[in-house]
Amino acid sequence: MSGTELNERAQLLLKNLVERYIRDGQPVGSRTLSRDEAVALSPATVRNVMADLEDLGLIHSPHTSAGRVPTIKGYRLFVDNLLTIKPLNRDTVSSIEKQIAASSDPEKLLAGASRQLSDITAMAGVVMLPKREVAALRQVEFLPLSNRRVLVILVLNEREVQNRIIHTSRDYSPAELQQISNYLTQLCAGQDLHSARERLLREMNEARDSMNQIMADAIEMASQAFATEEQSGQDYLIEGQTNLMSYADMGNIDRLRKLFEAFNQKRDILHLLDQSLHAEGVQIFIGEESGYEVLGDCSVVSAPYRVDNQVIGVLGVIGPTRMAYDRVIPIVDITARLLGNSLNQLK
Repeated sequence: MSGTELNERAQLLLKNLVERYIRDGQPVGSRTLSRDEAVALSPATVRNVMADLEDLGLIHSPHTSAGRVPTIKGYRLFVDNLLTIKPLNRDTVSSIEKQIAASSDPEKLLAGASRQLSDITAMAGVVMLPKREVAALRQVEFLPLSNRRVLVILVLNEREVQNRIIHTSRDYSPAELQQISNYLTQLCAGQDLHSARERLLREMNEARDSMNQIMADAIEMASQAFATEEQSGQDYLIEGQTNLMSYADMGNIDRLRKLFEAFNQKRDILHLLDQSLHAEGVQIFIGEESGYEVLGDCSVVSAPYRVDNQVIGVLGVIGPTRMAYDRVIPIVDITARLLGNSLNQLK
């Protein structure tokens, strides 16, 4: 449903109701709206229009009181059609700019952007880190050390070299390690470490009985040597999670616990942010629109940031559905632009 499908009177009432609920956090009754000079309608007319809005699924009563609150559908219509974005004052823009530009270290810039989003909005600020270049394996070498330790030398991409020490279940001779090196290089060259490790483990399960000793030893060692960091090139920074505890809308301890668990596990949040990588401008996910039950009481406002006019990451704010969208949207937008500008200057 678009705003044009509602008559002007219904649009005015819905806009006023949503703005009041966002501001006060209390269900809005027909008497309150009828007293508003901007509405200028009789109590009976207001009641009739509110009944129509409720029939359309745009507002509902949270309990037996006469007040109404917006539904997710109501918020969406409000944000898409009725919202008036307030330009940020110069002091706010200067504060964001100053904090983001305070460091010449890219990692600190990203952390500063997350912290600044949290501080200004009093919600959770999140910054998705730039995706790393895929580490394609070119060559692997194993050198014996003492106490059943082996030095792993990984040649990645064109010239990157990584050294790792792994622990083995028995001692290996230099000749055995050379055989394992040759086997893995031939089998896995050109693959990223995660894919190579998954392939080897899959083959081990499929051919456990028929594999020879070299294959078995190679898989044992590769499972350690090819292990990648948990973030696997995709991760995010988050600040201000505990701010969410101060909102009555999110005061359910069990829901907050599940939300914090989602922040720690990161997978669902990353998938959501990833949707904004290929979108233009600010994206808004309201409640159940995110597709994740744990975010049912939350809204996520996100925007991509760019280096050399290429999107390399996403940042945003996570807060209650009852957030001041007119203020949060421009804050997220300008922070993304300023972060991109600062990263460009550090190249």
